[in-house]
Amino acid sequence: MYNHAPQGYRCPFCLLVQGQQDPHLYSNGDDIVYRDALVTALISSHQWPKNHGNTLVIPAEHYENLYDLPLHFAPRMHDVIRAVALAMKSVWGCDGVSTRQHNEPGGGQDVWHYHVHVTPRYDEDAFYGTPREFMPAPQRAVYAHQLREALRGWQPTP
Repeated sequence: MYNHAPQGYRCPFCLLVQGQQDPHLYSNGDDIVYRDALVTALISSHQWPKNHGNTLVIPAEHYENLYDLPLHFAPRMHDVIRAVALAMKSVWGCDGVSTRQHNEPGGGQDVWHYHVHVTPRYDEDAFYGTPREFMPAPQRAVYAHQLREALRGWQPTP
């Protein structure tokens, strides 16, 4: 329903979850900060200049958007999003956290796999209107390590 992925689309998030290598894949396994049978959370390959640590929470199975996502994923997704947000507050001392989710090109979606951005926010960070930039893997690894450590031992709600 309301799908826009081109024919033959190779989903970068599915490749990452499956542990596959692909020359067009920006992210890598070191970006993953949490994973279970339903959900994966990873540091995004693209970051806002004043909001490093932007994390994506994705279902482990491929669903293009909110319209397609089966409801049984929603509680776990929310649980992980909340845990990531609290970890960001703890590790980076951010003033707040924004969550964003986009559907279809008109809604700003540019990767055809449902995902939620969890982004640390700071007073006067000029977040809106600031473009994201690619962050090289070694820089992402620092943020991934910090968030992974903050999430160590966390368990989702049964």
